Amino acid sequence: MSAKPVTRTTLKLLVTAVGMFVFAIFIMPPLYDVFCEITGINGKTDGQYTAGQQIVDSDRVVKVQFVATNNGSMPWQFSPIEYEVKVNPGASTPVEFYAKNPTGRDMVAQAIPNVSPTNAAKFFHKTECFCFNRQELKAGEEAKLGLVFIVDPDLPVGVNTITLSYTLFDVTDRAAEALAQLD
Repeated sequence: MSAKPVTRTTLKLLVTAVGMFVFAIFIMPPLYDVFCEITGINGKTDGQYTAGQQIVDSDRVVKVQFVATNNGSMPWQFSPIEYEVKVNPGASTPVEFYAKNPTGRDMVAQAIPNVSPTNAAKFFHKTECFCFNRQELKAGEEAKLGLVFIVDPDLPVGVNTITLSYTLFDVTDRAAEALAQLD
């Protein structure tokens, strides 16, 4: 067997692997964002919202439901204190979630939000949210985690129920790595 076919095959495999890496890291994420925007899936919320003068639509009531789940490796107890509230669009509404670290070690968590239906995501504004920061709880500690939101009065008329769900992730190791890099 000559070395030429082996070299050619190796080169082709190497180029293919590099191409796949470039596609996955640099091309796929922007394509996914465009796809989600076009199809309306992946109910991402914007970051922190600064509320200006809001006009409250007292003639309309929207039901907002809350769901809390843990990522598979997260042992905390995590739930909304109220599972649903009824709000008037434009009104600032505070709610709380409950979290408890039942383990014997200090942990750090990060909550990732999602809004359904996805066409409501751009009309759901969080002015304060525990999801903006990592949550650190010592072993056995519990906390109430605050959220203040406004449903935009421009919410499409056909949307009468919004579901805000959070998935809680254990980021203890990442937080420790970040602190170690600062030292």
